[in-house]
Amino acid sequence: MKILKTIKDKVASPLVNMGPIKLRQPLPTEGIENVDPFLLLHHYGPYAISEFNNPFDLGPHPHRGFEPITLLFKGEQLHRDSLGNEMVVKAGGVQWTTAGRGIIHAEAPTKDFVKKGGDLEGIQLWLNLPAKNKMMTPNYQHLEEKQIPKLFSNDKKIQLNLIAGNQNNESGLINTQTEVNVFTANAAVGGKLEINIPENHQSLIYLLEGEILVNNDAVLEKGKNQMITFHQDGNTIHFIANKPSTILILSGVAIKEKITQYGPYVMNTQTEILEAMRDYNQGKMGYLY
Repeated sequence: MKILKTIKDKVASPLVNMGPIKLRQPLPTEGIENVDPFLLLHHYGPYAISEFNNPFDLGPHPHRGFEPITLLFKGEQLHRDSLGNEMVVKAGGVQWTTAGRGIIHAEAPTKDFVKKGGDLEGIQLWLNLPAKNKMMTPNYQHLEEKQIPKLFSNDKKIQLNLIAGNQNNESGLINTQTEVNVFTANAAVGGKLEINIPENHQSLIYLLEGEILVNNDAVLEKGKNQMITFHQDGNTIHFIANKPSTILILSGVAIKEKITQYGPYVMNTQTEILEAMRDYNQGKMGYLY
């Protein structure tokens, strides 16, 4: 039996300063520390990239204890890391890094993209790892847009892209450490879609572009409220697109562990944070120049 999840929070996506750039940060935000197991959601761009304007050039930096994920909607980015991976992520593609015990990576628009110019837009998502996996071997997964399984609404007006998790007997290709769903959707005006989300999952919808009506109850609109979180009840999320819309749908089983975070490290204790800082300084997370 399909039962709509009830809405818990509806929030905006305020602009925050991150070094030389401004980006939208709906999570964490006032009153919402996280939506366990999701710790952070950054929506960057669209930036008009050119040889005269390239603010999104993130040099080598470390991570430990979680999974930094990039979903690219516009443009091209080059990913490099201390495991030796060097991949170009294009619009519609995904890079899924499992930092585990430590990885150093860098992201920036490709040189060709900077030269020809264009818009760059993406989502940076931080997914927590349980304590038992925080020191696992680091790993990197990359999916091109054409590799991502796709489902369509009955009216064919909505394309649902399955990055990780399960929907209607189809599965995303990303191997995950915990039970999560990571979907994106492209919706035309009037498109309607029901998404099955287990009752025990924490869940949210984030709107990148457009306007949608969610569960016949709340409107998300770009520039106003852009994120909804749900209670752990019901098993269905339904939305209708009032305008052409781009949507991110996240859900997962909560890890329910105390976390300690410092900069690029997410661990369970302060001692583990200090150990991460020491290990990075001693080169135990590898090297990237």
